[in-house]
Amino acid sequence: MNIKRSYLLAGGCLVVVVLYFVVRGLMGGGHDKAEAKAPAKAELQLVRADVVPETVRPYGVVLRGRTEGARTVVVRAETAGAVAATPTPEGAFVRRGQVLCRLDVDARQASLDQARANLRSEELQYQAALGLKERGFRSETQVLAAKAELDEAKAQAEQAAIVLDQVNIRAPFSGVFDNREAEVGSYLAPGQACGTLIELNPLLIVGDVSEADAARIRVGSTATASLATGGSLTGRVRFVAREAHPQTRTYRVEVAVANPNAAIRSGLSAEIQVVAGSGPAHLVPVSALVLDSAGRQGVRHVGPGNGVLFSPVRVIEETPEGVWVSGLVGPTRVITVGQSYVSEGEKVRVAAR
Repeated sequence: MNIKRSYLLAGGCLVVVVLYFVVRGLMGGGHDKAEAKAPAKAELQLVRADVVPETVRPYGVVLRGRTEGARTVVVRAETAGAVAATPTPEGAFVRRGQVLCRLDVDARQASLDQARANLRSEELQYQAALGLKERGFRSETQVLAAKAELDEAKAQAEQAAIVLDQVNIRAPFSGVFDNREAEVGSYLAPGQACGTLIELNPLLIVGDVSEADAARIRVGSTATASLATGGSLTGRVRFVAREAHPQTRTYRVEVAVANPNAAIRSGLSAEIQVVAGSGPAHLVPVSALVLDSAGRQGVRHVGPGNGVLFSPVRVIEETPEGVWVSGLVGPTRVITVGQSYVSEGEKVRVAAR
């Protein structure tokens, strides 16, 4: 049987192609497969890290507060009467015992004069009884009765003097007469107000702190307050509440500062920084602070072998140069560039500076 030449040529080409792929698979295919299976070596992330030294620094608790008078008292009338004079103007600085409002004397002076006259009479009668007793004309009982009447007359005179002095409504302590509520001609019953007196020296700066911060503040600790109106005051903590506010669960803190001449007013907003001990701290850029997967605030830093570590920190103080934090130990290579693109345990390349 004769086979066409073209068929033989086509069959020979097919055999050559098949042999080519068989031989290629036997000799070079395993090498290509090995190359395909070999993973490409990943390039390490490049970061910049700065060595931050450990420094001993005072710890502070910062809170928002306001100024208050050390004492605020509504001065009230002890006896009834019409207001005859208001010698102290509102806003004036007064000394203890200064008259704020004066009531009409009415018959109080006459009552005092009568009591004093009766006292003089009883004194004379007592002296006469003593003289008669020495001559044997008075018994011991009669002398004692005269002495009792004399004592009663003294008490009545003292009472009349007190009632008369009560027409003068006086300042119980030195301070500022902030608000007068009575005018000349007003009638005051016992207990009604003449006005409000505020003690502004010392001045209190008060604020509220959390449960954690309250445990760190001690009575006598130094505190500095920056006022909203400008300027600052320095004083000491005089009171830390032991019972929390029922709604806010915060504790009241009072700082006493000197306020000569009552120059600083009550009610001004202030930022208070209380020194609460000292300890190791690191100054890091604000941008270096990150959050981990658990939501904790901290910094990422480079450890041995250029591995990335994460340490939670607590901000102690914010300054223009950065933030002071606690929670790091010793000199630390804090990642300042690229910290958001690496994770804990990852190897990194540290850029040379």
